[in-house]
Amino acid sequence: MADAAQAPVQSGAVDSLHKWGMVIDVDLCTGCQACVVACQAENNIPLNTADHFVKHRAMEWIRIERYWEGEFPNVKARFIPVTCQHCGNAPCEPVCPVYAIQHSTEGLNVQTYNRCVGTRYCGNNCPYSVRVFNWEPHRWPESLHAQLNPDVTVRTQGLIEKCSMCLQRINRAKREEARQGRPMADGDLQPACAQACPTSAIVFGDWKDRNSRINRLANGTRAYHMLDELGTQPNLVYLKKVDPNYTGHGPEHAGAPAQHATRSLPVISG
Repeated sequence: MADAAQAPVQSGAVDSLHKWGMVIDVDLCTGCQACVVACQAENNIPLNTADHFVKHRAMEWIRIERYWEGEFPNVKARFIPVTCQHCGNAPCEPVCPVYAIQHSTEGLNVQTYNRCVGTRYCGNNCPYSVRVFNWEPHRWPESLHAQLNPDVTVRTQGLIEKCSMCLQRINRAKREEARQGRPMADGDLQPACAQACPTSAIVFGDWKDRNSRINRLANGTRAYHMLDELGTQPNLVYLKKVDPNYTGHGPEHAGAPAQHATRSLPVISG
């Protein structure tokens, strides 16, 4: 998908020095959930207990979706990390009645927590289902109080939350960039999920840096946008090796490339 890296650069304001984004290699993801745990620790996300899942009220800024590839008995489990796509044409932004959601000059979909009134219109309008609502106050066991990140606010009850691409780390890196008087190198800045991934399936970078790793990866033949047909212009690009001649049928999956969205995607070895 040659245009995968181009779409995020063209959307949003063009005055900023940076345009942050991610590339996620589905073929490398093992479903270990290290990114989920790292995100939880970095962004002061409360622990999910069994009753949260029973009530369908689990709090996660990134989730690992599992799907099955192939037909029995040759079936393989595959995993897709799903987080906020930070869309250039975000469906969640225009429906907020209090303008608590904006698109930043650096390509991020950002949330103003003290402006949110909890209408949940944004969550209803998100095709990726990545916004979560605060049904209860955030609580942690007393033994974990000291591990909370002082750079991230603890959200109050009744708000919508989602991935911020670790905005606190981005701001810290930009301050260091200004202090040192030199541009940060590709790879200097990593959100918690990318830093924790043992297989380097999640790669973070700057779309405006044409030599960045995400630009090189996104210009490959395996690149696609999740639900690209909706025209949301995501800042995230997924990588998946598929067999274009495969004619088997399987359940539709949101993470599949648009041209293969109605069938399962067998991996090409090699």
